[in-house]
Amino acid sequence: MPKITVVGTTAWGMSLGIILAGKGNKVDLLARTQKEAVDLQNTGLRSEGFVLNEMPPNFRVTEDAREALTDSKAVILAVPSQTMRANVKSISKFLSKTVIIASAAKGLEIGSNKRMSQVIAEEIDSKLKHNICVISGPNLAREIVLGLPAATIVAAEEDEVSRSMQKLLTTPNLCVFTHHDIIGVELGGALKNIIALGAGMADGLGYGDNGKAAFITRGLTEVSALGVALGANPLTFSGLAGLGDLIATCSSTLSRNHYMGVELTKGRTVEEIVSTMDGVAEGVTTTKVAWELARGFGLEMPITEKIYRVLYEGLSPREAAQELMNAPVDHELTGRKWKLFSFLNRRKRP
Repeated sequence: MPKITVVGTTAWGMSLGIILAGKGNKVDLLARTQKEAVDLQNTGLRSEGFVLNEMPPNFRVTEDAREALTDSKAVILAVPSQTMRANVKSISKFLSKTVIIASAAKGLEIGSNKRMSQVIAEEIDSKLKHNICVISGPNLAREIVLGLPAATIVAAEEDEVSRSMQKLLTTPNLCVFTHHDIIGVELGGALKNIIALGAGMADGLGYGDNGKAAFITRGLTEVSALGVALGANPLTFSGLAGLGDLIATCSSTLSRNHYMGVELTKGRTVEEIVSTMDGVAEGVTTTKVAWELARGFGLEMPITEKIYRVLYEGLSPREAAQELMNAPVDHELTGRKWKLFSFLNRRKRP
């Protein structure tokens, strides 16, 4: 019976732990404190609207990192992006040379502007970097833990790593695909949260399905443009880690980022909304990072800019929507410094 360690008592972390335990693996869920570990072990896993009152016999919650990681075949980091570095630092000395290290976080680090796999690589032994993989896709935790049909992506540079994680996670109701484009898979999962914030605002303002569909589509194009500028394969954004995750997050009431967008249209501040949420809306910090990256590239990202101004400069969601609608437009697939569609800017010679 293989042993798997899940770091993080987030909804997604606990869901992954339940999936792995259900397949017969020995699972250790690493909690932040002894109190949290005891509470979860005694009362069952509670998060984001689902409750598991009976703990699987092969599922244990502990606050002891050494104990959780001893003899572990794989460790899955399902923690908020802004705490990823600290979490990796706290477990790095307990990682074996053969352990698979998977990021299940969907965000970018403020300050460094780095993806989670980059953050992990900086905090572990350099000999372990080839063991890193990332998990991303349309994976709403509550649906996954209920056993509803879903699919996800595992991306790694090494086929052996992605296929090993694929084998661990695959169930009759969870289809796991492999991928090589770590950059694109991570960016798809992170940047779609920005668009989900806007989709929530569109729903909160009652703008209808036509407006929301247009917004999501333009958002995907914008995400793809930044992704390609950062080295991603443009085709990745048409798959599960791009379009698939975008659809789920922008349309589901289970999405924290969609919820945040809706609540912002009610006149509430970001701080007020965050204080009442159980989990983290990654789009808030990701918007700041994406905005900074776009400025650095001189890249045109009007949606990201407007969402940034709503979150950090006090622009109202309605004003942001009006500015987007009234902005000058050109060919659908062109934008300033969009390398993805640069061929459309070429002028035919007479």
